[in-house]
Amino acid sequence: MRLFISLIISLTVILPGYGAAMAPDRTTVTVLATTDLHGNLYPVDYYTAAPAARGLARIATLIQQVRATAPGALLFDCGDTIQGTPMESVYQTIVRTGRPPLGLDFDPALLPGDPMMLAMNRLRYDAMVLGNHEFNFGLKSLARARADARFPWLSANTSVAPGNAEQPFPSYIVKNAGGIRVAFIGITTPAIPGWERPEHIGGYRFGAGRPALERALGNLRRAGGADLVIVGAHMGLEGQGAIDNIVAELAIPGVDAIIFGHTHREEAGKLLGGVLAVQPKNWGMSLARLDFTLERAGAGWKLVDRASRLIPVSADTPADPEILRLTRPYHELTERYLDTPVARADAPLSAALGRVRDTALVDAIHAVQLHYARADVSLTALFNPRVRVSEGPVTVRQVAALYIYENELYAVEGTGRMVKEALENAARYFLSCQGESCGRAPLISGTVAGFNFDTAQGVEYEIDLTRPEGDRVRNLRRHGRPLDPDQKLRIAINNYRAGGSAGYGMFRGAPVVWRSSEEIRDLIIRYYTERGKLPAEPDHNWRILPAEAARTLEANPAEAVNGGRRD
Repeated sequence: MRLFISLIISLTVILPGYGAAMAPDRTTVTVLATTDLHGNLYPVDYYTAAPAARGLARIATLIQQVRATAPGALLFDCGDTIQGTPMESVYQTIVRTGRPPLGLDFDPALLPGDPMMLAMNRLRYDAMVLGNHEFNFGLKSLARARADARFPWLSANTSVAPGNAEQPFPSYIVKNAGGIRVAFIGITTPAIPGWERPEHIGGYRFGAGRPALERALGNLRRAGGADLVIVGAHMGLEGQGAIDNIVAELAIPGVDAIIFGHTHREEAGKLLGGVLAVQPKNWGMSLARLDFTLERAGAGWKLVDRASRLIPVSADTPADPEILRLTRPYHELTERYLDTPVARADAPLSAALGRVRDTALVDAIHAVQLHYARADVSLTALFNPRVRVSEGPVTVRQVAALYIYENELYAVEGTGRMVKEALENAARYFLSCQGESCGRAPLISGTVAGFNFDTAQGVEYEIDLTRPEGDRVRNLRRHGRPLDPDQKLRIAINNYRAGGSAGYGMFRGAPVVWRSSEEIRDLIIRYYTERGKLPAEPDHNWRILPAEAARTLEANPAEAVNGGRRD
């Protein structure tokens, strides 16, 4: 998964006469940044219809507060922007098909462009960096959003293969802030081909980050250089060596700071070989502030000090009314879509414990994947353990909440061995225990994201926490018989798993025999619209052992919901 950094660079020139510490040859450059906005514009959780302390409209208020004291601020952004919320999904459906979902009436004149680009234009962004999720809806959506933007999209390591019609991305932009030349270089995770369908990528190619950065720095020097160089990296810091988490490799001479994302974590400020690295929270939940102090050195400037902090968005942070007004038609159309009834539940359903025991709502996802992929086995994570469904009519909002990402469904040729390895990888979500420790929390490791804990349908199994990692899956059976490691199976997984992400390398390179033309979330909506009813009970095909551990996990629902990283 997946990051978009927005930067404001503001300049305060200290005038003479204010003491020795404020000499006329001393300047402060302030940088603000957000990342992985993922379509979060309105301050609302669309899946619960409740207010949320996040979103670009609230971040806009923080931006304006800074601009009140720094009116010459520059503003940049860095990726994963046009995907993630139902607002963007509804709009992108219109871009791709020419009509809204479920046949809703709408006036095209009210939707003049991508809502995130409209808001960013209003906030006067100077540039943004390409993120991997910009490709989720295909090249038509990417090109339309890029055309709607009044600022360039940057990516030094994304190129266009010869003979293709796609437009290249600039490597960097240089802005003059009161006499200070500030360069902003974009680097995108090169792992995109492992996640996206080829037609969503077209002629674009993604190279390694560090060589591309070195080339960009060389070109920048030949073009006159810059006084301050900032890298906007859509890739994470943790897991060095992974193709999509190599921020530390970008901390090279010539770089003053790196603002990064993609992994939905926070880093208030960390030095990587003398380079300041900062990561604000995703979805517009915090704003990073970096302050750089420069002193004149001959004909140029020298960086002499720096500091950083994160400014959280709270429930009391007001949303910018102009941003809300500008994008209200998109919001209202989204709400109409989400409130449309599509199915019925014969009993109250909850996903709260879906990561520690089998539940009907996770089985509902498996049923869809098995059906459309015509698969023997389905693997999926529970992406939203906060889903609750009351008995009675079920709306698009509730069904869509089961699958909050724009993933696509694949069927791959696999084996029983691959299923076993995948379940062992998923079981790393838990901690091992022995004896009395099985009756005490915590039993969730915190090193594996909850959305990377996959369960399987089409097989029966147990996860024994008294066993060591790699040997926890016991009594793996299919149709009541032990699963032969060499048995050929058609396996339903999403496109990220097919790319081998999150430790699921056993699927990388497996033959893809079918892929959906729709996102899994849309398949879920279609499946239950046609059938009219959600499953009322799980089939209990998997469980946690020993019983004490299962009881402990089920007695701690907060840990079950919040355990693991990046949820």
